[in-house]
Amino acid sequence: MRGVQVPFTRRSFLGGAAALPAFWSWALADETPPPSVLYRRAAPPITSADQVINVMDFEGLARTALPPAHFAYIATGVDDDRTVVRNHEAFAHYEIRARRFADLRRIDTSRKVFGTSWASPLYVSSVSSERAFHPQGELAVARACKSRATQFMFCTGSSVSLAECAAAHGVPLWHQLYATDDWTVTLGLLRRAEAAGCSAIALTVDLRSYPRYNETLVRAIREDSRQCTNCHVNNTHDMWRRGPVFAGLDVSRVTTLAPSDITVEFLDRLRAQVKSRLIIKGIVTGEDAELALAHGADGIVVSNHGGRDEESLRASIDCLPEVVAAVKGRIPVFVDGGIRRGTDIFKALALGATAVGIGRPQAWGLAAFGQSGVEAVLDILNRELVAIMRQAGTPTLADITTASVVRSIA
Repeated sequence: MRGVQVPFTRRSFLGGAAALPAFWSWALADETPPPSVLYRRAAPPITSADQVINVMDFEGLARTALPPAHFAYIATGVDDDRTVVRNHEAFAHYEIRARRFADLRRIDTSRKVFGTSWASPLYVSSVSSERAFHPQGELAVARACKSRATQFMFCTGSSVSLAECAAAHGVPLWHQLYATDDWTVTLGLLRRAEAAGCSAIALTVDLRSYPRYNETLVRAIREDSRQCTNCHVNNTHDMWRRGPVFAGLDVSRVTTLAPSDITVEFLDRLRAQVKSRLIIKGIVTGEDAELALAHGADGIVVSNHGGRDEESLRASIDCLPEVVAAVKGRIPVFVDGGIRRGTDIFKALALGATAVGIGRPQAWGLAAFGQSGVEAVLDILNRELVAIMRQAGTPTLADITTASVVRSIA
């Protein structure tokens, strides 16, 4: 179910509210306000994606567009949501060193990943159940990624089938894999992914407390007046019982997406079955990075699941340097969590990331405007990346090094 778009936005409200203190300060002084105050107007309502100024503005638009429980599903963390907040705030701990004497006539954001040329180091990470945000769900995201030549990581929890997304994207997807506690089902998902031409399998290892207790989501569900069965068949939220990705598989023995026995022995067992690239998604320590590499990983994603499954208070960006140090350039290291600006992408690259994934921002753009909203999110981030590359005197991604950033002492 989609919410009704009200005739004002968070931006327009805040814009109008911002003018009030200045106006009343002049009124109370019994003086005529200057034109800059007298003729200040609230911003008009945003009606299209190209009017949105930055990625964060999409969050307010998504909140307006969605019913409470659906917005809270993407917003929630666990406990006090502090890891969700830390993921983004930690980027402020890193300062960018601007260099002046560089040839900036051509800015090149391209990068080769697993032998494939990308136009940008940005990719769209996996998000479950995106039809909760827009009727076209993952199809709109896949089409946006195709139009912007961006890698798309398909989710096991997708509300659209793998075949449909693969057709909409047009180039090989990455397939994020939840390893269920039934090996036969896990193998079935793997075989389907490879049959669909997926070029990489991203095993998620940072979901260890499923079903998790997301307090923000629980509170929003209590405030939501709709019947849950309007969206969820038989009132179940278990994606293996209703999700199209599991259709046709015998899921009668599945009880969780996060089996307790994901050990290095499990990695060995999966590695023996994966014919494509194997990425381990959810590594946050050097020790685990070394284990993943030793047991066949072709790539690592530094991630804490967007803070949705742990309250460690360690931001992904703060975990990145030790993982990069452990890997020593032998395999690509990716990172997601808290990316909201092109400067965030720059900092992640400077700290050793090969490429950077976004989760919540794509969902905000999708909720607000569908495919064009996702495209606008990608455009904004890539535009901001080019801008900071110019400011830092780094015309290519190779020019972005550890010397490009310093840790703040404040």
